Amino acid sequence: MLFPYKYVPHAMDRMQRFINFIFNEVWCKAPKGGAFRLELFDSNPDLKEVMTTFYYSDKKNADFFYGHIERIYGLFAELPRTDIKQFKRWHQGNNSIQKVCANDPTTHIARYEDIPSKHEALIRQLNSFFSGLYDNVEIAALKKKVGSLNDHYKAFMGKNTVGKCPFCGITDMLGVYHTAREAYDHYLPKAYYPFNSINFHNLVPACHYCNSSYKTSKNPAFTPKDPARAIHRRKIFYPYSSTDYTIEVTIDLNNPDVNHIAPDDIQLSFGPPALSEEIETWNDVYGIAERYKAKCCSESDGKYWITQIVDEWRVDGRPPADYMHALNRQAARSPFAESNFLKKAFLEGCDRAGLFR
Repeated sequence: MLFPYKYVPHAMDRMQRFINFIFNEVWCKAPKGGAFRLELFDSNPDLKEVMTTFYYSDKKNADFFYGHIERIYGLFAELPRTDIKQFKRWHQGNNSIQKVCANDPTTHIARYEDIPSKHEALIRQLNSFFSGLYDNVEIAALKKKVGSLNDHYKAFMGKNTVGKCPFCGITDMLGVYHTAREAYDHYLPKAYYPFNSINFHNLVPACHYCNSSYKTSKNPAFTPKDPARAIHRRKIFYPYSSTDYTIEVTIDLNNPDVNHIAPDDIQLSFGPPALSEEIETWNDVYGIAERYKAKCCSESDGKYWITQIVDEWRVDGRPPADYMHALNRQAARSPFAESNFLKKAFLEGCDRAGLFR
């Protein structure tokens, strides 16, 4: 991830607080044989109002919420206290997004496949509820309490104004001046993880290519399936990190013939070393090397960048060194405008390969 987002507090955060209440105060305290009733929500008046509306509504979305919460309550009521404690650790772990990203060994996360098969019925209900939760948050009774995703997106993009996708740095993001918006990516995918599908620390706007073409259903917190090695946890960039960092991109060329340059002629390396594991995961999940190489080989990008130096600047009697000096200044000030961070790395590689001599 080239740069982190700024987290923007919003009324939508109340949705996760509702889920936390349901989990801790309703499900985990369900007595054996206890009846599910609206009085269970007395200590959370806003949530009780929502649940009451759902109870008296005949709409499908209302039944989705009330029905799932009631069924899961009944299944939790049958669990021994030791299992309740384990589910509490998983709920806390799956919502400690920053610690999961850092691969904190004290954080107990749980994919559906990690939950013992003896809980098969509960797994099915949790999967159905949390996989569908995000798609059902805009029912009227909830919007009244938490607002809409479009409102959240406008507020979010009002604070995150770079205008480029932070996962690739090369694709424009729809912003406050657009009527449409980008999709929110479930960073830890909702298909794998219960409890965090409406946690906005786990929801990040991403461009279509990063979200739908490259990341798709990949689970970034684990290495991909490989018959030659065991699957294990790995570090990933935390999308809302408060720590500033700079990803270093270095490009070297094996072929000095710009007219026939191909992806295999480009050698990419990234830094700094302190972030090597996060960078490796980022590259794997979002196809970064492939996409950067393709851009550098494009007629409208890499080859045009060279043309600007070799032809356009020389027509004005200015040497390549002057162009590179101006580009270095621009890249330092605005690294993601016009892909300056990648343009700079590519043209420096071209210079080392002798293309400007």
